[in-house]
Amino acid sequence: MTETTIGLVGIGGMFVLLALRVPVAMALLAAGFFGTWALNGQRSAVAVLSSETFSAVSSYSLIVIPLFILMGNVSSAAGFSRGLYELAYAWVGRFRGGLASASILGCAAFSAVSGSSVATAVTIGRVAIPEMKRFGYHDRLSTGAVAAGGTLGYLIPPSTGFVLYSILTEQSLGRLFMAGILPGLILTILFIAAIVLTTYLDPTAGPKGKPVPMRERFARLMGAAPLIVVIVISIGGIYAGIFTPVEAAGIGAFLVLIFAFIGQRISLKALHGVFLDTVKTSTMLYVIIIGAGIFSPFLAFTQIPQGLSDALASLGLGPLGTLIIIMAAYIVLGMFMDALSMLVITIPIVYPVILTLGYDPIWFGVIAVIVIEMGMITPPVGINVFVVKAISPGVPMSTIFRGVLPFWFAMLVVLILLIAFPQIALLIPNSMFG
Repeated sequence: MTETTIGLVGIGGMFVLLALRVPVAMALLAAGFFGTWALNGQRSAVAVLSSETFSAVSSYSLIVIPLFILMGNVSSAAGFSRGLYELAYAWVGRFRGGLASASILGCAAFSAVSGSSVATAVTIGRVAIPEMKRFGYHDRLSTGAVAAGGTLGYLIPPSTGFVLYSILTEQSLGRLFMAGILPGLILTILFIAAIVLTTYLDPTAGPKGKPVPMRERFARLMGAAPLIVVIVISIGGIYAGIFTPVEAAGIGAFLVLIFAFIGQRISLKALHGVFLDTVKTSTMLYVIIIGAGIFSPFLAFTQIPQGLSDALASLGLGPLGTLIIIMAAYIVLGMFMDALSMLVITIPIVYPVILTLGYDPIWFGVIAVIVIEMGMITPPVGINVFVVKAISPGVPMSTIFRGVLPFWFAMLVVLILLIAFPQIALLIPNSMFG
């Protein structure tokens, strides 16, 4: 068999394993290992396996993964998320759809410490959805806002999506984090705009909440102060050039732990559970990284990425047309695959094409993450929809999918803006790093 044929068999075998519900890490590892064996022999396959495993577990830059996960888990267990939500409600709850807007703002703020879409949706959803139900919000708006707001965890730094993209493409994690700030803020604003439009068309969807006195609004700052301080110090420190992303992760995790203990917000028993969850999640991500590290060289050996690049170039669509095809493929894949699988499987294939087209890899990282976000709320998989369904068992899936539709179009608007004005993503990282 030719190298290309072996590559296609390997990719096909990987998708068969995924269809059989084999974990994505094992599917990637098996396809990469046995594919490399078929191409270059057993010795080469074993060498790649050992070298990639060692480089992953010994990588200094990957320390951000357990540290940011720990920061998010401690924040959730200590109940800091409720303080964020109550602060947001105090300022915008009095408006029509204000509770849903507060949920979006709470998701955006919590994203800055969790880095996880699922964790953000679960944490904020458990607080926000019962409150919106109590005030008579339509299930469509309440669940849709939380499901869509949770996706901000994949875009607003520290983002797990950016961490994985950085590893897979060897791009600067600091630049990627900074590139996600402006698009994240714009998407947050557009999500709120979608809520305003929804409640304008149907005032019963999101009734006004009770006004909160100005004194109480500022008083609620105290409940959210710990996370605000952590966000300002860790993310602000990266922007100011004081910390590297790894140092920021360590400082952020340390501060969250200190605030949780000072405020007596977490017990030793709960802390044990937090550490255990952090180890489990971190291990899963490390194994995925190892699998991706073995799969990527295999693809390089097969010349499939180069062949794909040549095939797309032969269509004569130009860079923009090719980019649209790639994004459309991501959206279709998002209907059937979870975000993590999409990223680690597709980036080794798509990334060389993007470089050939002359696009900025940092800019494309933001594009890829947003498209993957769209997949998180796109049927039939839409992992964030399933997460919200789990915390709102009485709400039909079809209702939640209808609820996320306005937010899906908000994401599409952000994509169009980024394609038309790439500086939205590149302004902050270029101002910092040149």
